[in-house]
Amino acid sequence: YTWFLSIIQNEFRNGKIDLDDTMQLLKKLQMSFDFAHVKHVFKKTVDKRKGHSINIEDFMTIYRAITHRPEFTELFCAYSPNGRILPHSKLTEFLQKEQHETEAGEVTALEIILKYEPIEEVRKRREMSFEGFIRYLNSEDCAIFRNDHRTVYQDMNRPLCDYFISSSHNTYLISDQLIGPSHLWGYTSALLKGCRCLEIDCWDGSNKDPVVYHGHTLTSKIPFSSVIQVINKYAFVASDYPVILSLENHCSPTQQEVMADYLESILGDKLLTSTIGDTDVTRLPSPEALKFKILIKNKKVGTIEEGMLRRELDSRGETAEVSDFEILSDEDEADDKAPLYPKSDSPKRKSNHRPSAPPRKKAKMKKMKIAFALSDLVIYTKSEKFVSFEHSLSNQKCYENNSIGETRARKFVKHSAEEFVSHTSRFLTRIYPKGTRTNSSNYNPQEFWNVGCQLVALNFQTPGLQMELQNGKFLDNGSSGYILKPEFLRNRNSTFTPHNVGRYSNPIRLSIRLISGHQLPPSNLSKTNKADPLVHIEIYGVPEDQTKRKSSVVKSNALNPRWNEIFSFTVQVPELALIRFCVEDEISLVANEFLGQYTLPLLSLKKG
Repeated sequence: YTWFLSIIQNEFRNGKIDLDDTMQLLKKLQMSFDFAHVKHVFKKTVDKRKGHSINIEDFMTIYRAITHRPEFTELFCAYSPNGRILPHSKLTEFLQKEQHETEAGEVTALEIILKYEPIEEVRKRREMSFEGFIRYLNSEDCAIFRNDHRTVYQDMNRPLCDYFISSSHNTYLISDQLIGPSHLWGYTSALLKGCRCLEIDCWDGSNKDPVVYHGHTLTSKIPFSSVIQVINKYAFVASDYPVILSLENHCSPTQQEVMADYLESILGDKLLTSTIGDTDVTRLPSPEALKFKILIKNKKVGTIEEGMLRRELDSRGETAEVSDFEILSDEDEADDKAPLYPKSDSPKRKSNHRPSAPPRKKAKMKKMKIAFALSDLVIYTKSEKFVSFEHSLSNQKCYENNSIGETRARKFVKHSAEEFVSHTSRFLTRIYPKGTRTNSSNYNPQEFWNVGCQLVALNFQTPGLQMELQNGKFLDNGSSGYILKPEFLRNRNSTFTPHNVGRYSNPIRLSIRLISGHQLPPSNLSKTNKADPLVHIEIYGVPEDQTKRKSSVVKSNALNPRWNEIFSFTVQVPELALIRFCVEDEISLVANEFLGQYTLPLLSLKKG
């Protein structure tokens, strides 16, 4: 009490304070507060007084109402001998029993006391007051996400194809796919979120200056050079690991040379222009070996070795034709790059089907001109048209990768999952949204992570469940944008399939006690800062593990709802599982309003 008074009494030298001063004082006490909740409690207090300000006793009441949560008091009293102080020995006991920190001893307890105990004389006695205890429980140290997963902890020395890589689709769009704006912010924001594979659609611009936009649509255009400048600036702010630029190249050879010039002049040493070590590449390099490097993913003429020899000569103005299958089909998915307003002279892009399809599908060869200057910047990420799993196994080199549309990929997951897993254990595989998603909606990425696809590209600009799963998954491994795939998705002899996990099952029992909520966002429909909150606990993973549970509803309480409910799960393949907590406000028996969510990998959950 003396400590508390010493901090706040100076503010009350004029007797009373208003709402703004109340907020400032709460900040000074180093506790996190939600303005809406403080305002609501403040208003209730001053309404009794019929004024606009509060005295020192009122402030203490407001502080306690918000910070002294009953569930914290119960926990503190269970370990405190007198209900006022926690000796370090009792804090150690708490850490071992409640937080499952079996290694915790006196040193850990003293570190926590030094870090969180605000009252100096208590700190000197090596004890913890209730004020210190609530600061500790509200801290990052008690967050549900494992501390050791907040930094890079996985082996980063394996080939690139052994990792899930955070990937974005049509990165330049910040709205829909037809008429919305293209904007540099799309690249900045994706890179700041740790995205490591960006897409750039390049088209001939005026004055021989290439532009970026969604071709054959009314989306606005941005200069290619500006995009590369932004990437150069933000590439390694969130992560040190390599960035892949997936070029969707529709430019003439002349403007492809301009693109190559921009890439080299703007990115400088960051741009990977030669192999690391041997030019005869038999396996992909690792994220560690490619730190701070930017890789170009595009079609390529010939081998890596030929390209590097050519770079020593001046091949300006030289081009080559790359053959590509175009398979035409009535019921094919619209490729996300197919012209939405086809022009007779526009190069139609191949659609996405197996050559071994029924006879009504015609396959024809399409020639595409590529400037050597651009082709030779492609080192470990050469784009190859996907024909079939058998074709890749016989013909594809380790540095060649494929892009497969979601509709076709989904059929493979359903009918050829084992071959799909075998393919992704060898080759980088990118999945992209179908062309009919003109509103930039997303598919569920989990079904493609389940078969080991590394580059599962989503529309980062579109919030919702799919991006929540993406953001939750890539919290892992220090939010580096690279996550080591489980062994059964890296092993080339694996027989794992998501629909029949068999011997790859490694079940764990998960028990979650849903205790309480605190300062939840109030319902948009409530004038009294109330909500009727309920919590959904959802597991995403292989089909067998997908499940959802729902808590009861706590009526009219957004400040501190209590549930105290236990949920138990058995998860067969925890290595692929994500857990999502979603809080909703029950508006009626048939409708709920979303209040907030948190998603994280199941194996990043901390006990306690």
